[in-house]
Amino acid sequence: MLRVEGLESGYGNSRVLFGISLLVDAGEVVTMLGRNGMGKTTTIHTLLGIVPPRAGQVTFQGQAIAGMPPYRICRLGIGLVPEGRHVTTNLSVEENLVATARGPGPWNLAEAYRLFPRLKERRRSMGGQLSGGEQQMLAISRALLTNPSLLILDEATEGLAPLIREEIWQCIRELKQKGQSILIVDKNIDTLAQIADRHYIIEKGRVIWSGTSGQLQSDPELSRRHLSV
Repeated sequence: MLRVEGLESGYGNSRVLFGISLLVDAGEVVTMLGRNGMGKTTTIHTLLGIVPPRAGQVTFQGQAIAGMPPYRICRLGIGLVPEGRHVTTNLSVEENLVATARGPGPWNLAEAYRLFPRLKERRRSMGGQLSGGEQQMLAISRALLTNPSLLILDEATEGLAPLIREEIWQCIRELKQKGQSILIVDKNIDTLAQIADRHYIIEKGRVIWSGTSGQLQSDPELSRRHLSV
């Protein structure tokens, strides 16, 4: 579904990515792991055309998308839950959802409210009145209402209370059961190892390891060396 080969990019004169390659097949949950500042968000932004690629290839469902403007890439079927959520604070919950909804597909307002009942309770509240956890629920639902073929979550549970975090993980488990293709950035390695099919560890703009959840769990030294703070 998504294939990235030799991707390079950066900001101004600074080079951040040095030949990133990764693959997300249809129906897979794949993670990008790594400490802060290693290039994970830059990878996502380059995939989506927010940061121009300097070299490499990106194909999505067989179509070359490297260098396309972000709006065209998203219309091809990629939904983003950005780091920091970025909900529209002066629109209500329901207005945030309706503003980006795109069909046809399985996701609509009713399904979003079923997935996160709290959003239905707060549907008339402004985005800026929501808690961090509620904003993350809204950001996920907003992306799902575009009915994406691939869902990308950047820092899926960062800064959330444990109960809210578990609600987000349960949502991701349900999405996986439905066959949704997902690319996740997060630091909760133990939970990700239970949910995801494959993992990529990013360090200083390079993929330094890739493998399955079983391989990740069988090598504690790998996490200690490359993922521990």
